[in-house]
Amino acid sequence: MGEIEKMDLESANLVDERIERMRELFPEVFSEGGIDFDKLRLELGDEVDDGDERYAFTWPGKKDAIRQSQTVSAATLRPCVEESRGRNGEDGSFDSDNLYIEGDNLEVLKLLQRAYHGKVKLIYIDPPYNTGHDFVYHDSFGDTIENYKEQAGLAGQSNADTSGRYHSAWCSMMYPRLRLAREVLSEDGVIFVSIDDNELDNLKKLMDEVFGENCFAARFMWTKTMTPPALSYKCRKTTEYVLCYERTENNSKFFGDWLDNGDAPLLNTGNPIKTLLFPAGVIRFPFQTHGIIPAGIYDSLKVENDILTTDCVNTNEVRLTGAFKWQQATLDDEIQKGTDFVIKTRKMSIRFQRQDSDDKYKTPTNFLPIKFDGSNGVGTNESASSEMDAIGMGGIFDYTKPLSLIEAIIKMRCFIEKDDIIMDFFAGSSSTAAAVMQLNASDGGTRKSISIQLPEVLSVEAATDSSSRRRMERAIEFLDDIQRPHLLTEIGKERLRRVGADIIEADSKTNPFLFDRSINNSIDVGFRVFKLDESGIRKPEEGQLLIDRVKPDRSDLDIIFEMMLKWGLELTFPVEEDEVCGYPIYSVAYDELICCMKPGLTVDVLEGIATREPRRVFLLDSAIDDTVKLNALQIFRRAEERTQQKIDLRTV
Repeated sequence: MGEIEKMDLESANLVDERIERMRELFPEVFSEGGIDFDKLRLELGDEVDDGDERYAFTWPGKKDAIRQSQTVSAATLRPCVEESRGRNGEDGSFDSDNLYIEGDNLEVLKLLQRAYHGKVKLIYIDPPYNTGHDFVYHDSFGDTIENYKEQAGLAGQSNADTSGRYHSAWCSMMYPRLRLAREVLSEDGVIFVSIDDNELDNLKKLMDEVFGENCFAARFMWTKTMTPPALSYKCRKTTEYVLCYERTENNSKFFGDWLDNGDAPLLNTGNPIKTLLFPAGVIRFPFQTHGIIPAGIYDSLKVENDILTTDCVNTNEVRLTGAFKWQQATLDDEIQKGTDFVIKTRKMSIRFQRQDSDDKYKTPTNFLPIKFDGSNGVGTNESASSEMDAIGMGGIFDYTKPLSLIEAIIKMRCFIEKDDIIMDFFAGSSSTAAAVMQLNASDGGTRKSISIQLPEVLSVEAATDSSSRRRMERAIEFLDDIQRPHLLTEIGKERLRRVGADIIEADSKTNPFLFDRSINNSIDVGFRVFKLDESGIRKPEEGQLLIDRVKPDRSDLDIIFEMMLKWGLELTFPVEEDEVCGYPIYSVAYDELICCMKPGLTVDVLEGIATREPRRVFLLDSAIDDTVKLNALQIFRRAEERTQQKIDLRTV
């Protein structure tokens, strides 16, 4: 009797996949014993470096870090419907396209490889800076779930500078996670990583190795604070960095039109002062609809004559004096080409904007401008604190990133009309997911977020200094007030609930009919919660026969989502209960997968399922006897012949 194929309960094996790709490229180097490296060297010709000395970045523990990225996971992600929120803001609903995953990001990234390989457009992470007060994961090759639970309890502890392998521990933590992150990025995907001086150089070397030096896109700087410590020993640090790498070297554009300094400036203080003449109708003043702008000195620009404006455009000739980088002849040429000139604020800093075309667009500079009231730019830590204060969560996080920084990063590559997936696997206070929500609400976009965060147990005793102790006390007090467990993930989820509620309230005030959430729920303010856990399928001991391999504490949904993960189906696909010939089934993504979980499965039911032409069918082994099993193979084989479409039939 034929056998139904068993479900592979382990995550994707990236090493095996790479070997298969090598086999396609170099079939001649494979033998029964594996890869013939001498023959591979011959095939590669002069590309092989046989020298004893070469440049390399290494540290104690690097080999283990590589192995950590290669080992597979037998864990799963369990849906938690009661802690989720629907796309229209309804608690306990499970229809959002956003994911919030609680667990060790190394294990979770392994589990997501099949379903999300090559699908994530942008990753932004704000990992531990390793300042001596940060927790750094210590990965284990043993029981990964037990190790994960231990990590969650230790997360308040710091990576002390006295460890002897201070930088090595940080590199070993980051390396396997970056390798797995690269695998989920799309071919035109990008990753942005926030960092400060402490590990900037090591991070650059790590990413050069993982992504390739040729895929380095930019090192952005932004002003993290307007009030640096006055008593700093060496200098008052005001900036931090964001490293950006592409998945593959490509010609994809980075857009900076939305930034005040994304337009190429016409002013350049390094050049001599000169006066330029602008004819009528070439300068736009967004702040002045109609009226007169008086002559005078504005910041670094002198207006020689009154400017008359109609519909925000100058109606008379204008003479401006400043440190222009252009000569009058260059200006005249640009005007002939149709270049626009824009003065965005009353400070009168003038910039030029060429007409939109495929070969002329504005890229961001590597120094992201500060956001002032009403301006486009990036906020500071102070503005991030204000954002948390505004939703009643002030004082819980010391160094959360401003939403405007993440929105700026997203807008460089993720556009309004795309269903781009944006991932953050050091989610912290959920700044990235909140930024995605707010950005979608502001421009009508349909971007989706995936947040991954270790459920760190918050403890005052684990605080490393007085500042973190105050933060812990405030966080625990806040969680007690809303009756939530003392976990970091509870703060992240609550922030998303409050941000979503603010969006709904703002929408209803703008247009009560259009944004009635029962009528129009296009702006997704929800999230599906999943939690890392061991597999719901029991492994039989040697010689043991298990009739029912499903663990007693697991629901049908637990098993269905585990099968979806291992089959490579996205976790946001709809799961619906249905019936075939009176037998209850689960349909995933409109019959992309049909799951049969209950006893009583008959041949008639299988025939009915086959007529729905599913791509995949899962039959729980305890729900079928030998007769049904044999008929299932024949029924779906005939369906394949009829439809000329493969039906993947599996069981456990």
